[in-house]
Amino acid sequence: MCMPKPIERLAVIDGETLQDMRFQPGKFCIDTLLPQGISMLGGAPKNGKSWMVLDWCVRIAKGEPVWNLPVKQGSTLYLCLEDPLRRVQDRLLQLTDEAPPNAFFATAAEKLDQGLCEQIREFVREHPDTALVAIDTFQIVRSGGQDISYASDYEEVRELKKLADELQLSILLVHHLRKQGASDPLNKLSGTTGISGAMDAIFILDRGQRSEGAATLVCTGRDIETRKLDLRFSKSDCSWELVQDSLENRSIEMPEELTALTEFVRSIQTFSGNNTQLAGAVSKLVGKEIAPKSLKQMMNRWRYILEEKGVFFRSHRSNGQRLVTVSFSSAPPDSDGSAASDATLSSAEFTVPCDPDSAETPGFSKENVRPA
Repeated sequence: MCMPKPIERLAVIDGETLQDMRFQPGKFCIDTLLPQGISMLGGAPKNGKSWMVLDWCVRIAKGEPVWNLPVKQGSTLYLCLEDPLRRVQDRLLQLTDEAPPNAFFATAAEKLDQGLCEQIREFVREHPDTALVAIDTFQIVRSGGQDISYASDYEEVRELKKLADELQLSILLVHHLRKQGASDPLNKLSGTTGISGAMDAIFILDRGQRSEGAATLVCTGRDIETRKLDLRFSKSDCSWELVQDSLENRSIEMPEELTALTEFVRSIQTFSGNNTQLAGAVSKLVGKEIAPKSLKQMMNRWRYILEEKGVFFRSHRSNGQRLVTVSFSSAPPDSDGSAASDATLSSAEFTVPCDPDSAETPGFSKENVRPA
């Protein structure tokens, strides 16, 4: 009788520790738009999806912005599986007068269950700077089994998702929409919701009257903000031009609370206390009440911008009390993910009584500053 395989214990982490862990921000192939991982561009047949993908591949290979958004320059691989090389050449000639040597094309590839992932791995081994692999269309490389279900759709996409994460690049799948349409853009993709459920980002190219040349690109995903891009197709160079971005007018400046925090920490070099005391000190500078929870959430969200400005923070416990240390320095964080030690960051330290239940916060004055 076979003994059952012992079950491994779950590797778990508590919420307090997880909240204070420092992770590198998500990487993008096209800044704020096309993230590293697996993405899908959906649209009706012959509505300009391939022109858009070709333009992205050329611009990323050249290092040119896409709609004023910076790109991660690198080699690109475009699997244009519905077109012969002649048609790809015609489009390339209309799109640009100088095709980059690091933009690569293929008109045939294996299916997912017959070696596609290994073909992509081999290409990346030969071109380690690869930033984008585009597959046009996803349907051609699918396994083609009889099982058409959420589970099978999800698993096929997950296989490519794992590959993108392994190779640390962006994989963009081109896909068709349902004929009957839907009010929710995510439900317009052909197939079950298992496809959209596994995606890091989804783009739906919605074109109205084809003769007008206008379209809307609806963008949504795990690591990107939902946005709509109004586009117009330029017949002169066969590219999609940006007319308006729904995010264009949104403020990307750091909140005034964090600007005050930066000035505060730059003045005193190091602060150590609880969240309530830190929020009280910043509230006095801003001139309005700031909730400790709101301030901490802002600090976590803007952590990497704060670090660019020389402000590093870490949460920790001392004598059973939850504390935060905020320091000013031009030095990078330690490898363990926390800010560099106080000894290397500053020559002065601002300390407050470590009473988490106290609502009082001492004001900032010379008396609060003492040698570290």
